[in-house]
Amino acid sequence: MRVSFTTLFTDRQPPTDPAIAELRYWCRRFHDLGLTPVFEGSSLGNLSFRPVQGKDFFIITASQLTLKNDLSEEAFVAVHRCDSKNGTVHVSGTREPSSESMLHYGIYRKRPEINAIFHGHCDPILHAAGNMYLPVTREEAPFGSAALVRRVLEILDDNRFIVMRNHGFLALGNDMESAGELAVHTYKQCLQNKGR
Repeated sequence: MRVSFTTLFTDRQPPTDPAIAELRYWCRRFHDLGLTPVFEGSSLGNLSFRPVQGKDFFIITASQLTLKNDLSEEAFVAVHRCDSKNGTVHVSGTREPSSESMLHYGIYRKRPEINAIFHGHCDPILHAAGNMYLPVTREEAPFGSAALVRRVLEILDDNRFIVMRNHGFLALGNDMESAGELAVHTYKQCLQNKGR
């Protein structure tokens, strides 16, 4: 795993927000649909939600999880602040946060109405993006990198669904249900498009 930031733990207690139960549900659903495939023992993708609208604080899946598991609270990390200049992420939890924490942070800062970001990996979505007129980043960028954050923010605008070139997708919502259902709906449309 490559991480482009240093994690600074402000607290070693895992987050206990009641909405984590819904995040667990979406982790399992994404796994069951193949939207977070397992590679070398870990699921590809990460899901987060913002407990308080307009605040930069969010809860995200920890690094190197298998999302099919019955995830305990230790599987989630609260991200309080990210500093891209210093390359630091300030968190509370028992594990390292997802390598895409900077990406989630950048989106939440730019889009205060967004309260859930679900990132998955799905070949049918990548292959159908052009035919479906889905917004796609101009260039490929390494996962967890500042370059990837820049590429996504360049095309973020008011989009709710973004494809990261040769990487994966982002589904954004005012809440977890809207982000999750958008991902599922788009996935099903891409499968239908593939069959034509």
